[in-house]
Amino acid sequence: MRAAINCALANRQIITHLTRKVFADLFGADLRLLYDVSHNTCKLEEHVIDGRRRRLYVHRKGATRAFGPGNPELPEDLRAAGQPVLIGGTMGTASYILAGTSAGMDLAFGSACHGAGRAMSRHAATRRWNGRAVQDELTGRGIIVRSPSPRGIAEEAPGAYKDVSAVVAAADRAGLARRVARLEPLVCVKG
Repeated sequence: MRAAINCALANRQIITHLTRKVFADLFGADLRLLYDVSHNTCKLEEHVIDGRRRRLYVHRKGATRAFGPGNPELPEDLRAAGQPVLIGGTMGTASYILAGTSAGMDLAFGSACHGAGRAMSRHAATRRWNGRAVQDELTGRGIIVRSPSPRGIAEEAPGAYKDVSAVVAAADRAGLARRVARLEPLVCVKG
């Protein structure tokens, strides 16, 4: 499991490096990392269970860390606000930034969702949507989509996912993480 997690992290670092190189070569842009967070991981952490502090492995599938304010595992510059939680939407819906809460530490070991989740399988989405039509619809809304595969676009059609705004509202109401910002898509690159 650790080897698989390390492979995923290394892969993200390589993709980030290559993306930065392309932006530097084409635009002279120096892209700096603002924040990096993993999801679908398993980490050894300390949590309170039945009034006793214990070390345990927390496996987050479909989830990400959302440590609350004051947590010593957070970098100093984030500690007062709580851990940023990035909840991606779809090519055609909003994405959100949330912050972990103290209540979420007790409710879910400092975890929150990392996306809305699929409402239908990739196969069902390709039966329902045509990738070119999805791309045209998004282009009409001012969202630029680049993908080598119309099928990949159909698989990721916005309607194939749950309503991210409703999912974020539920996480906020439950106290797992609090809403900080709503982001609208401008460009989507589907690899």
